[in-house]
Amino acid sequence: MGGDRVRSILAGNLKLYRSRRNWSQADLAEKSDLSVVYLSDIERGNKWPYLDTLVKLAEALEMEVFELLKPQDALSAATASIVTKFSEETTAIIEKSLETMRKNTLQSLTNLKDQYCERRGA
Repeated sequence: MGGDRVRSILAGNLKLYRSRRNWSQADLAEKSDLSVVYLSDIERGNKWPYLDTLVKLAEALEMEVFELLKPQDALSAATASIVTKFSEETTAIIEKSLETMRKNTLQSLTNLKDQYCERRGA
């Protein structure tokens, strides 16, 4: 595997792991004590970081350095990002549906109780 490929993997993994944490580049740059411009260059594959910089990035992301350089087996970084976004949106829809169902169930039970009480009182 050539250096350009490794740099591309690093760039994709940084974006992937950062986005999974819902961090901006500024967030990761701050946590790893790097400039946003430098981090952006690494994520675009324009800069090749020193080992100590890789260590800072890995520590900020709470992972091992090798994980930043490891190719994604099943999904590309772009695909993984799409899957993550889809999962988040699906979860939000399900939560909203459950809340609506809870409200409707509560209203139905309240109506049923009111009808039962009216019949008993008559």
